[in-house]
Amino acid sequence: MSDSPMTVISAKPVVLPAPERGEDLQVRVSAPATGGDLPVVVFSHGFGWSMNGYAPLADHWAARGFVVVQPTHLDSRTLGIPHEDPRTPRIWRIRIEDLTRVLDGLDVLEAAVPGLAGRLDRSRVAVAGHSWGAQTASALLGARVLGPDGVPSDDMTDPRVRAGVLLALTGLGDDLTPFAVENLPFLRPSFDTMAAPALVVAGDNDQSHLSTRGPDWFTDPYTYSPGPKSLLTLFGAEHSLGGIPGYEVAETTDESPARVALVQRLTTAFLRSALFPGDTGWKTAVTALENDPAPLGSLRSK
Repeated sequence: MSDSPMTVISAKPVVLPAPERGEDLQVRVSAPATGGDLPVVVFSHGFGWSMNGYAPLADHWAARGFVVVQPTHLDSRTLGIPHEDPRTPRIWRIRIEDLTRVLDGLDVLEAAVPGLAGRLDRSRVAVAGHSWGAQTASALLGARVLGPDGVPSDDMTDPRVRAGVLLALTGLGDDLTPFAVENLPFLRPSFDTMAAPALVVAGDNDQSHLSTRGPDWFTDPYTYSPGPKSLLTLFGAEHSLGGIPGYEVAETTDESPARVALVQRLTTAFLRSALFPGDTGWKTAVTALENDPAPLGSLRSK
């Protein structure tokens, strides 16, 4: 894989039929215009977003050799589904099913994008997500949601997924605010069985209104999961981690192109090394961060 950006082709909406979901699943696919044996990253957006968000990540990954698939979940503002919709209590679960549906539908997606047929490497698949999307992605890596009785929900680990990038993933449900307890019962994760390799990215200034704890809440997925894991803590970063949903959008309260560039570099290096075991890019990127006289973040691994 080259470090210089490649020309990217993008197709949307690609539609995967989903009759029991109430809405067919709309997906955006971005891929390098050339090359074969391309690894796949399935990206889950944060609350309210859609397949059209997160260009700083999706475009960067695609330009460096990944096929990036972005489904639009039912909570997307583009769909306008009211809170009273009977599916609302299950959306957290339908989101996970959306990612599984994408993996089941890779043949359809490949055929729908001009020139992509026969170029995917189905043995090299990763998931990624931001905020609620990170929780969605984490389920395919082995994380579970605890019910009111403390019993874990169904195991939705997907053996096709080899690694993950979890951006601003919320922590344990022991210190939720009353609002979160009442409205977001799925915010009770267990990371005990999240065994797949993952890079967790947290901002040390990410103060959530869903938890009474401080920004260290977002380090729980690293602390409470088995290895191999790495934790990138970004200095001064809030929930958008410098602007990964997009620059100049309402959610970006901490705009920092340099911070986003660091996330781009490290996530790309991590994904390559996780999916291509001989790749040394991750070690190189880690060393570069450690030797940076004015680093934008810190990294630890287990």
